[in-house]
Amino acid sequence: MRVALVYDRLNKIGGAEKVLSAFHGLFPNADWYTSVWEPSLTTFAKTWHIRTSWLNKLPSLRTHHEWIPYLMPFVFESFDFSSYDLVISVGSAESKGVITKPGTVHLNYCLTPTRYLYSHKDEYLSNGIYRWVASFLRKWDLVAATRPDEMIAISTQVKSRIQNIYKRNSEVVFPPVDTSMFSDTVSQWHGVTDYYLTVARLVPYKKIDILIKAFNQNGRTLVVIGDGSERKRLAKLAKTNIHLLGSVSDRELIGYYQHARAFLQANEEDFGISMSEAQAAGIPVIAYGRGGATDIVIDQKTGILVQRNQVSDFISAIDLFETMAFDRKVCQSNAERFNQAKWKVQISERIKVLCQTNQK
Repeated sequence: MRVALVYDRLNKIGGAEKVLSAFHGLFPNADWYTSVWEPSLTTFAKTWHIRTSWLNKLPSLRTHHEWIPYLMPFVFESFDFSSYDLVISVGSAESKGVITKPGTVHLNYCLTPTRYLYSHKDEYLSNGIYRWVASFLRKWDLVAATRPDEMIAISTQVKSRIQNIYKRNSEVVFPPVDTSMFSDTVSQWHGVTDYYLTVARLVPYKKIDILIKAFNQNGRTLVVIGDGSERKRLAKLAKTNIHLLGSVSDRELIGYYQHARAFLQANEEDFGISMSEAQAAGIPVIAYGRGGATDIVIDQKTGILVQRNQVSDFISAIDLFETMAFDRKVCQSNAERFNQAKWKVQISERIKVLCQTNQK
């Protein structure tokens, strides 16, 4: 069976890219199709069979795809999948809109309906030109969502969005987490003790500033791991009890997880792999109680769900946390629901059923 995998763009490392690596493990010989690819920022994909669009010939667009959203529909419709038996599109934007021939099975693993058109449109599209472009893209996106034979949602929240926006049913298969990575205790972290932790790309919608303001007020130690466009602004905002470490190695990251008092999540995530990794490390999670956090965190048992993502609410939640005790083994057991092996079985079963149905 010839398999093609499709992703919106390969130009960063984040939670979604861990999902891509899991799909690569499932289909190591598959061809990957994407609009743009920046190898220096995606070293995890250096051995993959990657095929890009003509946009990749323009180096500036490899990291600035947001300049040309109106071209993306044409890019993904131009790819030729006529020689493939199975196409799996993974993403939150245009990859689901590829065109396949009759007889080719198309499965979409939906990270969320296109974020900049629906759930976060006010944050992404703030001027009149983009609002006009968004109108065209939204019409195309609704058509594109009819093309996959089946859509799989990564969370209960995403399942609801798919139903509300695309009027399609979907099953939930949580993203894969390599829980075995956290089984051995790691001591590789650099002298910070008695700290809280957050791990994220430092971009506006992650709302790291809410956490920094909370810790500016309560004086406790916060470690922030990750990089992005907001780093300089956040560094200026943070007091000396807050440590912005940028990117760290995988082994160091595991150590920071394992030795943290709790993991913090201020924004609404579609799922939130970092939260599930923290649970795998045995660490409770204090999170804004919407989106993927409601799938991951068992309130008062493996963490605390915060009703509002406001500074005062996080300060109160941390104060409450300091009066409570959480069982590391209970957190780790909770994370096993997202075990990579379980994901592989669930996805493989959906593919098998879909291919059998398509042959009838």
